[in-house]
Amino acid sequence: MDQKINNPNYTLAQTLHEFTVIDLKGNLVKLDKYKGNVCIYVNTATNSPFTDMHYKQFNALMDKFADEKGLRILAFPCNQFGMEPGTPESIAAHAEKHNVKFDIFAKIDVNGETACDVWKFIKARVPGGAHGNMIKNNYTKFIVSKQGIPVQRYGPEVEPGEFEPFLNPYW
Repeated sequence: MDQKINNPNYTLAQTLHEFTVIDLKGNLVKLDKYKGNVCIYVNTATNSPFTDMHYKQFNALMDKFADEKGLRILAFPCNQFGMEPGTPESIAAHAEKHNVKFDIFAKIDVNGETACDVWKFIKARVPGGAHGNMIKNNYTKFIVSKQGIPVQRYGPEVEPGEFEPFLNPYW
C-alpha cells in the first residue's frame, strides 16, 4: 500500500500530516486534513473482545469532544493478531451496526517489515515499554497532538472512557 501512496521515509518525516493513507472505501486521505485536531490513532479488529466496549466508548468521546474540542479518532483495522479477517465491506458493515462516529481506514499491518509507514512513524515516536516498538495487540491507542506529533501510547486494557484526563493537556 505505501509504495502506491509515495509516503515520505518515516524516519525523516516530522509529523503525521506528511502522510497519506487509504480509507475503507479505497480513497486516498492526506493526514494533513487533521491539522489542528487532537487525534487518537488506534489499530482495531471486529473480532476482538475489546471491540464492542471500545466502539461504544470511542463514540462517547466523539459525542463529547468532536464538536467542542475537535477530537478525531482514526481507526486502522489490523489482522496481525488474527482478529480482523474481514473485507472492507464487512468491516464497514460492522462499523455501521455500531453507529461508528469516527474514521476507519483500510486494513494495515502495524508490526514487522509490512507495517504501514504511518504506524512505523508513530511507534518510533512513542515506543512502548517492554515491547519496544512492537504493538502487542489490537486496540493500542496513541494520542496525537494538533501538530501531528504522537505524544502518548496506551495498551488495549486502557479504556477510551478513561481518556479525558489524558487528552486535556493537548486541547
